[in-house]
Amino acid sequence: MEFTTEPFDLDEAPAHAVVAREVIQSAELDAVDVGPFGNTAEGGADEVLTAVDALLRQALASGATRVSLQVNVIGEDPK
Repeated sequence: MEFTTEPFDLDEAPAHAVVAREVIQSAELDAVDVGPFGNTAEGGADEVLTAVDALLRQALASGATRVSLQVNVIGEDPK
């Protein structure tokens, strides 16, 4: 999954960005990369969906006016 929260503030991370980062970093995901203009995370379907639910609820409650989210499903390699 990839996500960003808005509004942006280049001087200081807004509360919604900090909350989103904390949600994703504490989730049971396989890989997390947090950056200033975008964030990515990988994991199983249930773990990602649980993290997305918490991310949306908590970021919006903390002042986000927009959350841009992309979820990609990557299947297992056929043998």
